Amino acid sequence: MRKGKITVLCILLSSSIMFSSCIGSFSLWNNLKTWNQSVSNKFVNELVFLAFNIIPVYEIAYLADVLVINSIEFWSGENPVTSMGEQKQIKGNDGINYTVTTTQNGYTITKEGDDNAVDLVFNPEKKSWNAVQNNMSYELVQMNDDGTATLSMKDGEKLTVTPDAQGVETARVALTGTILQK
Repeated sequence: MRKGKITVLCILLSSSIMFSSCIGSFSLWNNLKTWNQSVSNKFVNELVFLAFNIIPVYEIAYLADVLVINSIEFWSGENPVTSMGEQKQIKGNDGINYTVTTTQNGYTITKEGDDNAVDLVFNPEKKSWNAVQNNMSYELVQMNDDGTATLSMKDGEKLTVTPDAQGVETARVALTGTILQK
């Protein structure tokens, strides 16, 4: 009988390690929910809520939080979903410092010692990210309805890739002309 109790206790203690986890802040999903609550009155909020469940916006935001953002937050200690106006200093591969400021619809990137900023702006109607500088806009990437992304290449050509490791490698090779060495 005593041996059975010890076995059960060992199983319980072992499983407690397996079932412990770090629950992240779910910033993306919570920011989306907070935005919906601030849109208008409760009837408009309900319509947006229903639309975001039909189009699976809430589900995608939740999945992104679970699989990516909370993992980044766990390992780095910082949540990549930042609040508007927040600034971060980043040192580029070229050794130059950049200031990245979060805006309502994207980011503003300023090179140290340079007043000419580049805005990365998300266009929700076209589902595209654009680089904007001096009132000139250049589409960088468009998210397609089938889950792929179409990149605008330097030569004006378009390249459609899947959002996985193979797609990222294909895009990197097309943009830089080099193959990743493993």
